[in-house]
Amino acid sequence: MSSNDPDCLGNVFPDGGNGSRLLLTTRDKDVALHADARSTPQEMQLLSKQKSWNLFCGKAFLDHVDADRYPTDLVQLRREMVDKCNGLPLAIVVLGGLLSRDMSHTEWRKVHDNINAYLAKEGSQTGVMTVLNLSYIDLPSYLKPCFLHLSLFPEDYVISIRKLFLLLIVEGFVLSAEQADQQSMKVTAEVYLNELINRNLIQVVRMSVNARVVECRVLDLMRELAIRKAKEQNFFRTHDIEDPLSSSTSNSSLFSSKCRRQSIYSDMERYASVEHNTPYLRSLLFFNIGHEICRFSQLDFIGKCFKVLRVLDLEDVKVESLPSIVGTLIHLRLLGLRYTGLKLLPLSIGNLRSLQTLDVNNLKQVPNVIWKIQNMRYLYMEGQKYDIPLKVDTLENLQVLSGITFKQWIQNNSSKLTCLGKLKLEGRYELVEGVEFWKSIAKLRVLKSLYLKASEESSFPSLAMDSCLYLSKLDIKGHMQKLSESFQFPPNLSQLTLDSCRLDCDPMPILEKLPKLLTLRLRAESYLGTEMHVSAIGFPQLKVLQLFELSKVIKLNIENGAIPWLI
Repeated sequence: MSSNDPDCLGNVFPDGGNGSRLLLTTRDKDVALHADARSTPQEMQLLSKQKSWNLFCGKAFLDHVDADRYPTDLVQLRREMVDKCNGLPLAIVVLGGLLSRDMSHTEWRKVHDNINAYLAKEGSQTGVMTVLNLSYIDLPSYLKPCFLHLSLFPEDYVISIRKLFLLLIVEGFVLSAEQADQQSMKVTAEVYLNELINRNLIQVVRMSVNARVVECRVLDLMRELAIRKAKEQNFFRTHDIEDPLSSSTSNSSLFSSKCRRQSIYSDMERYASVEHNTPYLRSLLFFNIGHEICRFSQLDFIGKCFKVLRVLDLEDVKVESLPSIVGTLIHLRLLGLRYTGLKLLPLSIGNLRSLQTLDVNNLKQVPNVIWKIQNMRYLYMEGQKYDIPLKVDTLENLQVLSGITFKQWIQNNSSKLTCLGKLKLEGRYELVEGVEFWKSIAKLRVLKSLYLKASEESSFPSLAMDSCLYLSKLDIKGHMQKLSESFQFPPNLSQLTLDSCRLDCDPMPILEKLPKLLTLRLRAESYLGTEMHVSAIGFPQLKVLQLFELSKVIKLNIENGAIPWLI
C-alpha cells in the first residue's frame, strides 16, 4: 500500500457519521500517518519469548498439553527455532504450520539447522519471504541499494550508525542536491535510515538521549531477503564459517568475477591464500568474528589483486603491520583500521589521493603525510601515543577531525579548514596558550561540535569560549580547575556534556543560565559535591537532563518553575 491509497479508501467508504471504523494495517509508518494525521499510529512490537511460544503452540498443537508430550530435547529444539523468529508473528505462524505434522527427530533437526531457508521457501502467497518481498518491491530506487548493503553485515551483528553512514556515502548510495556538500549527504543518510526504520526493515538497538539512532541490526529474515536480492544482482558475496572456502571448489563458484563487494566473516588465512579472480572488486569488508590474528604477509594480496578497490575495512582484525603496497590502491576512498592493534602506518599512505575516510586508533604516531590526501573528509585517529607534529591544514574538504592533540592543532592554520564541522582534541591542554587556542577555534565558521579530552596528568583552566559563535555541541572530559562563567560559554550552545571534570562547586547555578541549552549530561566524577540546586528560573529550554554515576551526590533540589520543558 502506498501513501496515496488511503485517499482512495476514503472515497469508497465515506464518513457517514454512524460510528463505523476502518482498521488499516501496514508495514510503512508513513502510510499510517497519511491515513489519519490526527491520531498516532499503534506501532506493533515484536513478541516476547513467552508470547512467541504461546503463538507457536497455538498453531503447531491442538492445545498446549500436546507440546508437553514431546521429549525434552525436541521441545528445546522447537524453542530454539521459535527464538530464531525474533518475535516476528508471521514467521512464528509459518513455523508452527510447518511443524504441526508428525516429524522424525532427524527431520526436526534438519529444520532447526536450516530454519531461515525453510521460512524463506517461496511458492505460497502467504509465505514469509513472499510477504517480505513486497516490502522490498515497494522501496524507492534510492533505498534499495542501502537495504542491500545491510546484507554485508554478519547475522545478529550490531551495526554502528556512524560506520554505516560512512560506507553508504563512499559507495555513492547517498544522493544530495550538492554532491560536494558532505554534511548534507550525512543528513540525507540519516533520512534514508529513518525511512528504512519506519518501513520496519531495520531494528533500532540503541538511541542517544537526543532520540537519534546510534546502533541498529537487521532481523534474520530481513537479512535473508537482502542476501537473496543482493546475490541476484551480483551486489556482493560473503564468506563465513557456514560457507568455508575449499581448495576443491572452483574460484568462479566462490566469487564471481563480476562481484563488486565481498564480506569476510572468518577463516581469513584461507581467504588470503586462494587465487582471486575479482579484478573489479570495489569493497572488501572483514568481520573478525573468530578474533583471528592476521599477519603482515597475509595482507599483501589485497594490494596485488584488487587494484580498483574503493572500500577496505579491517576493523577488529588483529593486524601486526600494514604493508606499504596498500599505498598503490589509488582509488581507495575508505580505509577502516579501528581496533586492529596497528601501531604504525606506512608512509605510502600519503599516496592515497582519493581517500575520503581514514578510521584508525591507538597508533604510536600518525605519519606526517596526511596533508597530501586533500580529498580527506573524515579523519579519525584517537589515542596517539607520541605528540609529534602533524600537518592537516591543507585538508580543505575535512568535515570531521577526531584525535588530533592540542599541540598538533595549534601548529596548524585553522582558518584553512573551512568545512570542519566536528573536532575532537586530546592530550595536554597546558601545552598550548589558552587565548590563541580559542582564537583558532573561533576561526572555524561551520564548527558545530567540539570535544575536549585532557590527559590524566593534565587539566583545564576556566575556558573562555564565548567567541565560538557557531558551536552548538560541547563535550569536556578531564579535570577542570574551575567551571567557566555562563557568559564565557558559546552563546548558541544547545548540548553540553561534562565528564570526569572533578568540580568542587555545584555547576547548576552557572549552567542553568545558558539560554539555549537543550541537553545537559553530567557524567562520572564531573561533580564531587553532595548537593545540587536549580533555581526557579533555571534551564528555560532544557529538555534532557542526564546525571550518571555522580556517586557523592545525595540531594538534588529543583525549585518550582525550573526546567519547564524537561521531557
